[in-house]
Amino acid sequence: MIPVAKPNFDEEERKAVLEVLDSGMLAQGPKVKAFEDAFARYVGRKHAIAVSNGTAALHLAVLAHGIGKGHEVIVPPLTFFACAAAVLHCGARVRFADIERDTYTLDPGKLRRALTKKTRAIMPVHLFGQTASMDPIRELAQENDLLVLEDACQAHGAEYKGRKAGALGDTACFSFYPTKNMTTTEGGMVVTDDDGVADRCRMLRDQGQSAKYMHDLVGFNYRMTEVCAAIGLVQLSKLDAFVRRRRETAHHFTDRLEGVRGLVPPAEPDDRVHAFYQYIVRVERFPRGRDDLVKFLNDRGVGSRPSYPMPMYAQKAVAGTKHRRCPVAERVIPKLLELPVHPLVSDADREAIANAVLAARG
Repeated sequence: MIPVAKPNFDEEERKAVLEVLDSGMLAQGPKVKAFEDAFARYVGRKHAIAVSNGTAALHLAVLAHGIGKGHEVIVPPLTFFACAAAVLHCGARVRFADIERDTYTLDPGKLRRALTKKTRAIMPVHLFGQTASMDPIRELAQENDLLVLEDACQAHGAEYKGRKAGALGDTACFSFYPTKNMTTTEGGMVVTDDDGVADRCRMLRDQGQSAKYMHDLVGFNYRMTEVCAAIGLVQLSKLDAFVRRRRETAHHFTDRLEGVRGLVPPAEPDDRVHAFYQYIVRVERFPRGRDDLVKFLNDRGVGSRPSYPMPMYAQKAVAGTKHRRCPVAERVIPKLLELPVHPLVSDADREAIANAVLAARG
């Protein structure tokens, strides 16, 4: 089986972990600080605050900006549930705006209708490794005095008009889950240029402490370990190479699948660098339906799976609240599947993957 996702470690990560274990410093320490500094430089931000996972990063970013009861945050309906959870945990309300049909990211043209007097922030999600259409989103935010909180959890190494994902809004969040373009096993990062937001995030991740046993805020234990940071430093040094390989494989698939009736490969607008966290194919009038195609591929040793199962507002956890329907998301979600695009996909693997998809035509 060619796995749909797989972390990419070698002796460098193993050596880095052993060095931390031998040092005796396991909790947040110099490795975390070094990782924060390196990641801030990579993205092009003044501050980076390492945390325990991507969900924690989103939670702290929303909280540190003072978003809470009486506020609303606009998010797209096609993404992981952590976006909504972070907002709801802060006591604010989630509102949904539909997505672009080709990029699957937040549609700037649908945002204005979602605005209310309570809207405090827009949370564009850089989905599947590609940034949202940020210029019109930022323009609308500026017109209405709104924050832009980037969810860049799937977009390490992606770019929009020459700027890295994570440097396109007021504050941004990353995840380092094992399937991501780089990993720390588990981990997350908040990046910002705002000194006050950075200070609040640092306190909130560490039980609200401004100094040892001095609790200025009611915070959380969202700290990153030294082991995770050590892995992160090595992975960050490899990130650009990982992304180049992902892009090579993705473009190979697109070349092979282009013109295949009923299959729509990922779009990549000219103003963006797609980092291909996932290679998403949309199944339109193909001889097999999406789920049948996924089964066909898995039966032939090609790891494949559907994308998110439903618009976020259809999840049971938010079933008791009313939300505006998003027809584009509702139409495309049942048609999306993922193919393996991680750096460990070999040249032979990608030929086998493309051939299996083509064979599914019957």
